[in-house]
Amino acid sequence: MGVVVRKLVIAVMQYSVVVKGVERKLTEAGYDVMMLTEDFGRIGDLSGTTDLFILYLPNEAADKSDTEKVLKMICEEIGQNRDRVLAIGEEKDRARLYDRIPSMSEYGWISRPFEMDALSSAIEGIISGEKKAGAKKRILIVDDDPTYAKMVKEWIKDSYRVDIVTAGMQAITFLLKAQKEEQVDMILLDYEMPVVDGPQVLQMLRQETETAHIPVIFLTGIGTKEAVARVMSLKPDGYLLKSTSRDNLLKFLKDKLH
Repeated sequence: MGVVVRKLVIAVMQYSVVVKGVERKLTEAGYDVMMLTEDFGRIGDLSGTTDLFILYLPNEAADKSDTEKVLKMICEEIGQNRDRVLAIGEEKDRARLYDRIPSMSEYGWISRPFEMDALSSAIEGIISGEKKAGAKKRILIVDDDPTYAKMVKEWIKDSYRVDIVTAGMQAITFLLKAQKEEQVDMILLDYEMPVVDGPQVLQMLRQETETAHIPVIFLTGIGTKEAVARVMSLKPDGYLLKSTSRDNLLKFLKDKLH
């Protein structure tokens, strides 16, 4: 049986001697490496025949609008085909890029400077299907108060990828689609919402195979004995009041998700 040669495509927006060195070392390590320095629209054509796309980001990537535009285009191409991706960039740019281009938080990440052994390990880990290095857990906030939801997103966005919906049925639709694409790891659910309230949303989620396993935490201003009793019969994964602090919420999420 022959040796399987992994095909890598390195997309480079700012070519350098360092990038050339990475290409050479990966080739020496036995990878089939293709360098893409322009015409990034070709990424769609290369999908399906490439084991991993590597995005080699330029310095100060988060400060360059032209780089951001190209990255968004690349990520759209990649997102359509569910390709495996590893980004290489400066650590100081990571959070800002994740905030502006949320799909990037699902990619692997290696910060410069790095050792080639670390790069090779990250490549093999992603190709073999292990948890992507640096990937953030994804949290969905379901709350009909967009002001509060946005505040919570600001609290936790550096640690998690965050989406917001403002109605119960929107949550169901969003989750059924997301679980087939980029799965949600936890739901922060308001109790009191018009039309379909939080407990009803939880009931519907538990009845669907695609969503039954997702941890659901109530994050609500409703703390009456009757309300809590109604929810506990549905066995959520937690119940927090909106009066909780940012630090307490982050600690709670870390305990639940890590």
